[in-house]
Amino acid sequence: MNILRDFVKRLNLSGLDGFIISSPSNLSYLTGYSNPDAYLLASVKGSIYFTDSRYAQSAKETLKGFLPVKIANGTAFSSIPRACSELGLKRIGFEERHLPYAEYKMIKQSLRTGGILVPTYGVIEGMREIKSPEELDKIRKALKITALAFEFIKDFMHPKLSETEVAAELERFIRYQGAKGSAFDIIVAYGQNSAYPHHNPTAKKLAEGSNILIDLGVDYLGYKSDLTRVLFLGKINILARRIYALVARAQEIAIKKIKPGAKIGSIDAASRKYIAGKGYGKNFIHSLGHGVGLDIHEGPNIHSKNQDFLREGMVFTVEPAIYLPGKFGIRIEDMVLVTKTGCEVLSGAVNK
Repeated sequence: MNILRDFVKRLNLSGLDGFIISSPSNLSYLTGYSNPDAYLLASVKGSIYFTDSRYAQSAKETLKGFLPVKIANGTAFSSIPRACSELGLKRIGFEERHLPYAEYKMIKQSLRTGGILVPTYGVIEGMREIKSPEELDKIRKALKITALAFEFIKDFMHPKLSETEVAAELERFIRYQGAKGSAFDIIVAYGQNSAYPHHNPTAKKLAEGSNILIDLGVDYLGYKSDLTRVLFLGKINILARRIYALVARAQEIAIKKIKPGAKIGSIDAASRKYIAGKGYGKNFIHSLGHGVGLDIHEGPNIHSKNQDFLREGMVFTVEPAIYLPGKFGIRIEDMVLVTKTGCEVLSGAVNK
């Protein structure tokens, strides 16, 4: 409730009378209630939660005493223009990345009393970059389940298992541990397949001497985790051992620079400079990291062009990598929390 109140205060300061929220993650953040088909009209004159009959009972029970729930006759967004007019809202913000154009047109055409729709970007997402203690508890639990899954799969791995079989076993395991499911399609990549950053698991079988890249995240009460580990079956070849050490050192360099007030771009640049200095700059082909919370990819974006500054309470990944096409790829990914004086590696309990 306090989060929604704070958001409404921001609206007042920005010259908006109201705001239409359509992103499921932003709806969950503002209301504490997850619903895949709903809208929220927030305003200083009153806020209304819109959904349809499928979610009516659940919404009314969950939001009782907090938000009035309007059950739409037809689609949920069809009732929004009428509510805007009844509240006398003139300048109404909407999420330009999340409101489909067809729905935007319908709301715009139905608005009365001179209402104007104002596109916005990242308003609520900016608030979400700083995690509350309650959010951190859920993220830590998601990471705990992820850690257990990695420990489990290390003992489970054996020759002749396919990538898809390993991914399926991980999905089964995390659900038994209390996760809603995986936070994204689990990546399991053997040998040469690990040179593709977002490889889709195949029927390829594990062989002795292979490296296995696993990128795994879970969804726990809406909050996500995201970790990558590289495992080895049998003897590790000299090149793989060397590349692994370089990537681990690049991650260490980046983590040491994380603290409130540090420029985000400098974190990526430090890790990238080290890898480039070892002759593998062209093989580090993505940004250093991304925020994690209600979405698996959210702010802050950890890339070299980001000139914003780190703030206490931010949670994001640090995932340097080196990909050698036709050979293998090594990526080490951890999640960190910016603290008052530096950072905490939230996934520090997971063995690398």
